[in-house]
Amino acid sequence: MEHQQKRCGWCVGDPLYEAYHDLEWGVPVYDDLTLFEFLILETFQAGLSWITILRKRENFRNAFEGFDYKKIAKYDSTKFDSLLIDKGIIRNKLKIKAAISNAQAFLEVQKEFGSFSNYIWAFVDRKPIKNKVIDYKNAPPNTPLSDQISKDLKSRGFKFVGSTVVYAHMQATGMVNDHETQCFRYNEV
Repeated sequence: MEHQQKRCGWCVGDPLYEAYHDLEWGVPVYDDLTLFEFLILETFQAGLSWITILRKRENFRNAFEGFDYKKIAKYDSTKFDSLLIDKGIIRNKLKIKAAISNAQAFLEVQKEFGSFSNYIWAFVDRKPIKNKVIDYKNAPPNTPLSDQISKDLKSRGFKFVGSTVVYAHMQATGMVNDHETQCFRYNEV
């Protein structure tokens, strides 16, 4: 029975966290729309807990039109102002501006590489890195690879993409498998 299976310690006890862990976290994502969604959510998460973002995820999805980066890239000051007063999301001026400029940069990466997926997955040769995390508390917050990706993203105009944000994005989208080795998802993803 699923509830008796061992999960990563960070998600245990919260049904929303557990569902996210069981169904999404660490599953390789090659779809640009989903990669952009996680990029936006991770940038808004900077300095906050991930559960805070998960609880507001649907609000973000509604506020940012399903994370449609083509629409977001065209947001004007009126749309920016409406996001700034949207109580359902994190109302941070710099992060909202970053969501818009990141959508623009995302489109540029797509033009250059054919897709954002082609670009980001090339950093790991299109195969997830399978780490051996015994206890999630000992998982690194960033790595030399996330440092490299962060630097490259910043050079392309992305904002709020420090190495820790990038590493969290890599974990969420399955570029790295940081499930604890005893977690039932470790060998599944």
